[in-house]
Amino acid sequence: MSTPVKIPTDGDVEYTYEIVPTHFREAKWIQMAEVHPSSSQYVHHAVVYIRPPDSNWLKHAPVAVPFTASTLSDPQDRRDAHGTTSDLLLVYAPGGSPDRWPDGMAKFIPAGSDLVFQIHYTTNGQAGEDQSSIGLVLAKAPPMQRVITLQLNNHALIIPPGADDFRVEAQGTLPNDATLLSFFPHMHVRGKRFEYDIVKPDGSIEPLLRVNYHFHWQLSYRLAEPRLLKAGTRLRAVAWYDNSRNNPHNPNPDATVTWGDQTYEEMMVGFFDVAVPAKMDKEQFFIRGQDAR
Repeated sequence: MSTPVKIPTDGDVEYTYEIVPTHFREAKWIQMAEVHPSSSQYVHHAVVYIRPPDSNWLKHAPVAVPFTASTLSDPQDRRDAHGTTSDLLLVYAPGGSPDRWPDGMAKFIPAGSDLVFQIHYTTNGQAGEDQSSIGLVLAKAPPMQRVITLQLNNHALIIPPGADDFRVEAQGTLPNDATLLSFFPHMHVRGKRFEYDIVKPDGSIEPLLRVNYHFHWQLSYRLAEPRLLKAGTRLRAVAWYDNSRNNPHNPNPDATVTWGDQTYEEMMVGFFDVAVPAKMDKEQFFIRGQDAR
């Protein structure tokens, strides 16, 4: 990022954004990517989006200057700051490893794109600053398949006080064929377990991943062998939360917990990477029956 972000001693920090021009004169295929926080003790998580040159997303936001959604003057930009459909380049959380996509598969950055860093900072009693950066490794040749990051979310979660095994799920159907590559579950401090499944037409469940979740060590999980999923495949993500006094990380077991950005609130996000034909972008992928070969 061009400008360091100052972190206060205490209190909540709104999601911070910074738009970083790539100055790419030609399109780039990315084989590997990694976020490098300069002060990782403050970085709760980071998401780096790809903003192509024809995008109107955050069109009134400053470039190379940190900002938050509440400081934007245009109401549309404030809404979009938390709900963009732009391509994700990668997601970072403590414990995560660099993203590396298999040979013949890569992420795509159009010429003239900007990278939008969205970072959630947390305070720790000592003021500081962060100037995160990103490392990229370019593919040696244009790939046959393009990697896109999708997600299953449930924003409507309401976790009762004291609940020690509260279940929340989200489902979605693939509109086109895709090769499943990896998973990245994300919750906050009440997160307990996370699961990804295929829901078959007869209602039976095929588990794809089951993990015990730990907020302070969030991992991505890559399939040993990528798996082709046909259009119409129904995917399910299921999360369990511990809002009881038995959870040592629980800030308030007497609270009813809903979706929110801060760690004392909760999230339920099941990121997953898939590979599609190289000429197919995310918007095309969600048009059922597309053929971009």
